[in-house]
Amino acid sequence: MASLELGKMSMKSHAFEVVNDEIDHRLIPLISLFSRKEHDVLDFQDVFRRYSFDVICKFSFGYDPQCLHESLPRSELAIAFDLASQLSAQRAMTPSPLVWKIKRLLNVGSERRLKESIKMVNKFAQEVIRQRNKLGSCSNHEDLLSRFMDKTKDPKYLRDIVISFLLAGRDTVASSLTGLFWLLAQQPEVVAAIRAEALMVTQHASLTSLEHLHQLHYLHAVVYEGMRLFPPIQFNSKFCLRDDTLPDGTFVKKGTRVTYHSYAMGRMEAVWGADCLVFKPERWLKDGVFYQATPFMYPVFQAGYRMCLGKEMALVELKSVILSLLQRFDIELAHPSLTPRFSPGLTATFRDGLWLRVSERSGQT
Repeated sequence: MASLELGKMSMKSHAFEVVNDEIDHRLIPLISLFSRKEHDVLDFQDVFRRYSFDVICKFSFGYDPQCLHESLPRSELAIAFDLASQLSAQRAMTPSPLVWKIKRLLNVGSERRLKESIKMVNKFAQEVIRQRNKLGSCSNHEDLLSRFMDKTKDPKYLRDIVISFLLAGRDTVASSLTGLFWLLAQQPEVVAAIRAEALMVTQHASLTSLEHLHQLHYLHAVVYEGMRLFPPIQFNSKFCLRDDTLPDGTFVKKGTRVTYHSYAMGRMEAVWGADCLVFKPERWLKDGVFYQATPFMYPVFQAGYRMCLGKEMALVELKSVILSLLQRFDIELAHPSLTPRFSPGLTATFRDGLWLRVSERSGQT
């Protein structure tokens, strides 16, 4: 159902409108405000998390949490969501599953905090569904939840839909943008090429349509190259449903957990060549046109039947934010000597944030 809805042009257009409305009316004004404060730096990881939270809520549920307001308000929901994600991931770091299972049984420590966080997230999901129900007929509502509610009224199922889209659409986009801007802040020649391509395609300095966005092949390559080095989901696992044999002849028994590590795969010399650690968007271009030989060597969006449902929307978000910010601002790392270190979580998170110094560009060309 989600695949069908997300593939419709009406949903793609709605996503483009939501993304650019958030950029134009919140993201750009916020960064402009900080750019005028001499010597001030801003944690762009926090900004991108706020931005993506607003976008996924507005697109999926027709709800605006206003996390990116210029006052940078404290969101109890976002805090609870982050904590639930972090504590869930930390379960895998315990010496044995028995540790967290006993803590859950006794309702103590991290498991108690996890339970409380999940309760708050569930409460939010139920309130969103209640508000959608109050609006009555869903025929005039563009959000994704309303379209699901046309098909089912099961409250638990709808609650799980809300939480799934929050998890899939918020943290992955924010993580991808964080890695990309850490790279771009050190690559002035790449930034210049992005600006030049945009100017050539649109004939002016602003993005006007999805069609323009699809013509930006170099920008598309930049996004793919950035996520090769900094995938938002660093590793993933599947469980074998029945006995199977991999293409190389390896037998996989039913029930086996099979894990692939996107972060490591994107940095393998055997796959990407001797320059595998170099940020090089050109590796994705063939005669100036974006080209991907196979998605299976680059499983950031997964591949085959399990391809990410939100892939196209994520790409629209990433490219729109990169283009909009680079056209208006110059960026530099506040601490260029620091190498990113990651915190435990379901998605990649820079432990110390992404602190950038920004300045408004003159002429914006």
